[in-house]
Amino acid sequence: MPSQRAKRKLSAILSADVKGYSRLMGEDELATVDTLKKYRGVMATLIQQYKGRVVDSPGDNVLSEFPSVVDAVECAVKVQEELKARNAELPENRKMEFRIGVNLGDVIEDEDRLYGDGVNIAARVEGLAEGGGVCISGTAFDQVKNKLSLGYEYLGEHAVKNIAEPVRAYRVLMDPEDVGKVIGEKRATPARWVRAALAAGVVLVVGAVTLAIWKYYLHPASPPVEVASEEKMAFPLPDKPSIAVLPFKNFSADPEQEYFSDGITNDIITDLSKFREMFVIASNTVFTYKGKQVKIKDVSQELGVRYVLEGSVQKAGEKVRVNTQLIDATTGHHLWAERYERELKDLFAVQDQIVQTIVATLAVKIDAAERARVMRKDTKSMEAYDYLLHGLEYDRSRTRSGNIKARQMFEGAIELDPRYASAYVGLGTTYLNLPRYGWTEFPAQALQKAYDLAQKALSIDESNAGAHTLLGNVYRYQGQYDIAASEYQRAIELNSNDAPTLYSFGGLMLYSGRLDDAIPYLETALRMDPNMVEHLFLLLGLAYYLKGRYDDSIRTLGRGLGRKQKFVGLHLALAAAYAQSGRSEEAAREAAAVLRLHPFFEVDSYGSRFRNPADRASIVDGLRKAGLK
Repeated sequence: MPSQRAKRKLSAILSADVKGYSRLMGEDELATVDTLKKYRGVMATLIQQYKGRVVDSPGDNVLSEFPSVVDAVECAVKVQEELKARNAELPENRKMEFRIGVNLGDVIEDEDRLYGDGVNIAARVEGLAEGGGVCISGTAFDQVKNKLSLGYEYLGEHAVKNIAEPVRAYRVLMDPEDVGKVIGEKRATPARWVRAALAAGVVLVVGAVTLAIWKYYLHPASPPVEVASEEKMAFPLPDKPSIAVLPFKNFSADPEQEYFSDGITNDIITDLSKFREMFVIASNTVFTYKGKQVKIKDVSQELGVRYVLEGSVQKAGEKVRVNTQLIDATTGHHLWAERYERELKDLFAVQDQIVQTIVATLAVKIDAAERARVMRKDTKSMEAYDYLLHGLEYDRSRTRSGNIKARQMFEGAIELDPRYASAYVGLGTTYLNLPRYGWTEFPAQALQKAYDLAQKALSIDESNAGAHTLLGNVYRYQGQYDIAASEYQRAIELNSNDAPTLYSFGGLMLYSGRLDDAIPYLETALRMDPNMVEHLFLLLGLAYYLKGRYDDSIRTLGRGLGRKQKFVGLHLALAAAYAQSGRSEEAAREAAAVLRLHPFFEVDSYGSRFRNPADRASIVDGLRKAGLK
């Protein structure tokens, strides 16, 4: 069936935020929140009176929609008049002034939310307003200039991020003596056109020089984003929106809060990964940039992505502040930036807003069912979520002691929320790790425990991709390849960007003899996670070898050795690939490396995992040609 078209309409958008909100919160949080609630109540009442509706109100922002731009501008003026009267009763340092912007433009309506250029322009015009003032776009001005008892001051044309054409902007003059005035707007007559063009050119040159001096000499700490070159990218850009989410910086006073900022980064990556129409770099790779001063251009070129999201997190008690910005590395444009100052209990809502804004900004086509699935959270307990984040942090250590601590954290999360599916998946992973890393003498019991926990997670939430992957891993370890394959496929349906699952499924296809299926999955896993474990390079190198693509095999296996020189499996596969390519000296060198690392290696013991006898025979033939016995 053809996908349902997005619902578009022409709307008047009112965007408002508080001038100096951070200062007010820093001086007196309780008083600021109390005033904000009261003023929002005033605004909501007036918006309703003028036939509008409040669309969203994150942090100190208010976003509203009106069917008439006249009503929107009248409402904005009335809001400022009412708040001015209320501010007169407050001390100077406690006055709360809103900046308001109004735009008339095309918007996308999805459920109760609005997206698109019409909203973005309203927010940018708002930024031109003074505290207690109103600014409107040119499209809004064209509709209201002769209909309201107001005056206007032309502010010129302003570049708006991600909007091709500059946007005209006007300040609304609310004094009675300014009614009917339009200050500063001059229209060039045909006879003056040439002079105006020349003057404009001079202004542009002078402005450009002034801007360059300002940027590069007076304010060198804020350089523009360098543009990434598609020709220099390590990988071709995917045919769908591609993004890397850099590790959010921990701006909390306590360095122990690193796990918290890392957890938010992982959650955003996980949520974005669930959208089939996006290409998302895996967390394993983006975390290699953690703690480093990196250029957006370099990240884009190294990972082969167009968009980069970066941000910071500051947690203090029951408060959390999150700053984010989305950048198009191929143009250097900041597509979107936002700050969120919320109660800790509202963190999930902040994460959802970030993800949904990214999806809307990149114009990713999704249906309502997919959106609902991605946005669903499997716990409401922030304390349980905190335990889960700690558990994931310990699990990433890949040590026996870390595994024990991770298990304790996941068990703590389950105790706080017995219906927390992701916590059961995490706990099951700690049991799977026992045979995976050789930490138990009873692998069968550990695998059974992991199986039971995966089934428990699925009984709570069948759409938990991690639970299906965990179950697939258990079946694979037990040699039940066909059942494992079905679990991996279900996990990939739910999260098509999950590199570890793609890697596991590709390896399963390799050992099952389905090389044409194995290679695309393994290549995609490596594309999404170039920092993947060395074993991925081995699996992909073997798949290329079995298809007779020896040059590709040698190149891939060599990349793996560049990461881990003492991985005997890579030397084995390279020895066979060199031998089959007729490069006997290189083959002998790799064979010698195998015997140094594994003096008692025997060719007859190699390849028991391969279901297809011909695949095993092909590798054994190459090893014997390399001189191994």
